[in-house]
Amino acid sequence: MSDAAPIPSNSADPILGIEKLTVTFTGGAKPVRAVDGVDFSLARGEVVALLGESGSGKSVTLRSILRLHPEKKTRMEGRIRVEGIDVMALQGRALADFRGKTVSMVFQEPMLALDPVYTVGQQIIEAIRQHEPISHDDARKRALESLERVRIPSPARRLDAYPHEMSGGMRQRAMIALALSSRPRILLADEPTTALDATVQIQILLLLRDLQRELGLSVIFVTHDISVAVEVADRVAVMYAGRIVEVGAVRDVIRSPRHPYTIGLLSTRGHGGRLSGKRLPTIAGSPPDLANLPPGCAFAPRCGLATDACRSSAPEPVTLEPGHHVRCHRTAETAKGLAAIGAIAKVDA
Repeated sequence: MSDAAPIPSNSADPILGIEKLTVTFTGGAKPVRAVDGVDFSLARGEVVALLGESGSGKSVTLRSILRLHPEKKTRMEGRIRVEGIDVMALQGRALADFRGKTVSMVFQEPMLALDPVYTVGQQIIEAIRQHEPISHDDARKRALESLERVRIPSPARRLDAYPHEMSGGMRQRAMIALALSSRPRILLADEPTTALDATVQIQILLLLRDLQRELGLSVIFVTHDISVAVEVADRVAVMYAGRIVEVGAVRDVIRSPRHPYTIGLLSTRGHGGRLSGKRLPTIAGSPPDLANLPPGCAFAPRCGLATDACRSSAPEPVTLEPGHHVRCHRTAETAKGLAAIGAIAKVDA
């Protein structure tokens, strides 16, 4: 387990608190530490975006909250608490009740998450009755209300439709309806708009934000798209190689990024046409092999500011201002933020 100092919590009384979470997959030739000493909190009614490239540990962290990883091939260490519940200690019926009723999840691809041999209505009804002792007819009424809430056209008809009879956007709305049907307090959204076209993506993002405000949900939203994080989140946590390397309010991280990886991610976007006619910068290299992480800062091999200290010792979290924390040895050099892109991110030719 990582012995790095924790990043300070954003709330004195968070609805979710994660301390030194380490997730290691043991089923391959070598153990793979996909999450390495993550400290994280979620306040009541807050939306936090987990941002980073594929393989950074975002989805693994999310699934760990629901204990969805296969137990025989996964070693989880650390602490996860939701409203005082020790999630790591839950077993059997208590764990089943926790999933869906306390914390629920919207998956990336609803065609895989929804069962193709049951109607959407049957699946929502089953989820409701799993957690509440109500009749089938009452559960069906609740299922219809759930579809109405997510603004599916002709909800009564869609209740008896199979997933393959719906468009991608409607399937994702049905997946959201299913996730919210048991009235959870926390919603986990694992890149729920990735497979959708741009117009439908915006509709789903606005829907999720409206539902979050209407229902008072606490939400963790996983994405690799900074534009999505800006649209939906109050706070953003940037992950790299299984660690949170920068966290803060969206406006602070976007306006004053201080980790070289965050700056690199921001540099890969076009900003108001300023890069029109020019090649977009990219972060050189690839994410590290999680089974063979380099010593020190995992981003050092891709960072134009890396020094011997970066390559030999993992940085401790630095508080830049209240709520804005970063793990980097070179915060003095990154103070210029986006203006220093050329010096910080190695740009491919």
